[in-house]
Amino acid sequence: MNHTAHESSVSALLVGAYEKDRPLLREIFRNLRWRLFEARDRRRALHCLGRNAIHVVIAGTDVPDWNWKRVLHDLRGLEQTPQLIVTSRNADDYLWAEALNVGAYDVLAQPLDRSEVERVIQSARRHFEVKPEGAVKQGSVAPAA
Repeated sequence: MNHTAHESSVSALLVGAYEKDRPLLREIFRNLRWRLFEARDRRRALHCLGRNAIHVVIAGTDVPDWNWKRVLHDLRGLEQTPQLIVTSRNADDYLWAEALNVGAYDVLAQPLDRSEVERVIQSARRHFEVKPEGAVKQGSVAPAA
């Protein structure tokens, strides 16, 4: 079975304001024929996630009413868990280590760099998995004491 077309298709949700980076992200997605959904707050993001097959969620550290850790927590409750990419103007080693240690896919520094955005999103898409029916989701069972 050929997965090339399926794997090259990306559907992403951008969560937050992203005023300065939004034009670049829209251009990248348009040029690569990927789908980009946008939500500025938690309510709209959850609505979008419930109605669309999203592979990747891009969320800043400054999302109103929803920090990236809460985004990650909410994503884990979905049937299909999108990969989370955290963005920050203050992306440092501490944020990168913390985000990856708790389950985010990667961290991108802002202002965003076109080639880095494309590389990270394509890589995150390759790591997105559809859970087989009946499979136990990671984190759905309480850890042993």
